Parts: sequence; structure tokens; C-alpha cells
Amino acid sequence: MWAWHDMRMQWLAPMTSKRPAPAVPEYEFWHLRLPSTTSRGAARRLLTDRAEYGHWELARVRLDSDGTRRITLRRKILRVRPTI
Repeated sequence: MWAWHDMRMQWLAPMTSKRPAPAVPEYEFWHLRLPSTTSRGAARRLLTDRAEYGHWELARVRLDSDGTRRITLRRKILRVRPTI
């Protein structure tokens, strides 16, 4: 029983110690408010344009009781490493 336990620990230790921690992506957020008079189609066109040309993605949409849409967009922050 001890031999199996020791073998298992030897097998797991190199895998966990050699793997780097996964990089957590950093995001930048943009908060919008669309009034209740904005149609659903107009909101969709606005968000589609932002996604296509600004590389934003939809993080959250909240519909308030007065009909106002609170929208949160996010995009990854690209860190450029110096090559020199």
C-alpha cells in the first residue's frame, strides 16, 4: 500500500511543479445606458458595430424597471512584449 501511494505522489509531483499557472486574461470594460425609447433593433445594430469594429464582446445586459438598458461590454487587453 505504501509503494502505490509513493508511486502516485512521484507521478503527480513533476506535473504540478512544472506547469506554469494559467494566465488570467485582463479585460477593459465599457458601460452604456440606452434609454427606453431605443428600439431593440437599434440597440442590436449599435452592439454589432461595436463588436465588429471595436473588438468588444457583450458581458451583461440589464433591463431596468423603467425600460432603460444597462449594457456592459468587455474586450481583452493585449499586452505587447518588447522584442528587443
